[in-house]
Amino acid sequence: MTSGVVKLKSASCQIAFWEGGRRRLRIVNYLTGRSFTASPVTLDLIRFFLSPRTIGDALAGFASYSRRSVAECILQLIGAELLLECGSAAWRRDHLVESTWKPWLPEGAFHFITKDAPFIEGDWTAEEKRRLLPRTPPPPQFKARLDGEVISLPSQETARDAFFETLYARRTHRAFTRGTLPLAKVSKLLETTWGVQGYFPASLFGLLPYKTSPSGGARHPIEVYVMALRVGGLDRGLYHYRSGDHRLVRLPGKATPCAARAYCADQPFVAGAAVLFIMTAVFARTMWKYRSARAYRVILLDAGHLCQTFCLTATRLGLAPFSTAALKDTLIERDLGVDGISESVLYVAGVGLPAGASADGLSARKT
Repeated sequence: MTSGVVKLKSASCQIAFWEGGRRRLRIVNYLTGRSFTASPVTLDLIRFFLSPRTIGDALAGFASYSRRSVAECILQLIGAELLLECGSAAWRRDHLVESTWKPWLPEGAFHFITKDAPFIEGDWTAEEKRRLLPRTPPPPQFKARLDGEVISLPSQETARDAFFETLYARRTHRAFTRGTLPLAKVSKLLETTWGVQGYFPASLFGLLPYKTSPSGGARHPIEVYVMALRVGGLDRGLYHYRSGDHRLVRLPGKATPCAARAYCADQPFVAGAAVLFIMTAVFARTMWKYRSARAYRVILLDAGHLCQTFCLTATRLGLAPFSTAALKDTLIERDLGVDGISESVLYVAGVGLPAGASADGLSARKT
């Protein structure tokens, strides 16, 4: 590296805070997920490089310090990807976050900091998992307010129509029959959950799509990708669902039970599913209308609405649904061919044939 030629710029995707009172300064690059402790003077150097500068500029600007100490600090910051070479791949990715997420920063850092759940050893014993829990008792499951009048509500038997039967039958499944799921049922899940049901006119926005689940401002930022593992009439592989015309587009990535398990933080039961539905968010759709970072919550709510619709639809079809947010985001995004910045994975739902199901995917209704 030639100090007089190469220009460096501080990564925009970093935050600094005091840890343990004011005893230790920690700097986090929320795009890479790396965290470092540093001396307070490091912040002066980072501030200096908020505009592109050369190492020679820094040596002159910090002349009161030894040249060696300044150079060593700069090299450490480069190694930590807190200083980036202008024009490099890391710089371009950092710039993409800065430009794409600008209305929602710094609050939007939460999205990146919480990516890539650590792998949990799915084969751990119950005792090994128990050791990870706090030693304090869990909080109460229900809140009981005693500062007002208590009014008893009429008790009613479970309604016997199809909707309420489906609603009360919904469960999370983690055991599946090793059978093939009919393509017709996958199609029904996609159309009912993510498919466009129609359009309505809006004075400012023209025709807006509507689906079976609500979406903040009718922005519908959620996309869905399909990992087909055992679907009759559909080759094993990865697909993008085009909700506008109810079609699948084949992607180059491979689909295997081991990959499905890896996507979902090594949870063993996922490998037994027949198909995964991977939900991503195209943030610009919501961000374009809602410039406040609070709208990030709306995107998460949208994904939740869709997942509940998916689970109810799967239950009605006699299938065994589940959902998980324990994900290896970067791995999934790489395989789907999305950048993880303008479009990023949020949620995974999956389905299989219930344990004990017949070959056509139907099983006796549980009580």
